[in-house]
Amino acid sequence: VEEFIQKIFTFYSISDVFQGRITTVIVEAVNNAILYGNISNPKKFVTIEFRYTNYFYEFVVEDEGDGFDYTYIPNPTLPENLEKEGGRGLFLITTLADDVVFEKGGSKIIIRFANNIKDI
Repeated sequence: VEEFIQKIFTFYSISDVFQGRITTVIVEAVNNAILYGNISNPKKFVTIEFRYTNYFYEFVVEDEGDGFDYTYIPNPTLPENLEKEGGRGLFLITTLADDVVFEKGGSKIIIRFANNIKDI
């Protein structure tokens, strides 16, 4: 995953400042797809796509799982959630990305970063 992302950084000359943000989000999305979507089933696949538009760098991560309730993403920084395991990955994804869309019941996530991030 990181090698795939690094090729994109190089091709689009994305600033080092934002590479960590993008890498964190995409690696987290792929890890969630493997662990929670596919339940670590080695017979199931995770698909990662990248698209460039005039407005966004867009990553699509899709697993073969049943999805999840993406309408409720608890804030792990709230006192009642501080000691709960899990829940931080989705919070990181939705906080660090510029736009996040869930499809197919949550088994597909579209993550967008403004394409002007290399200039900031």
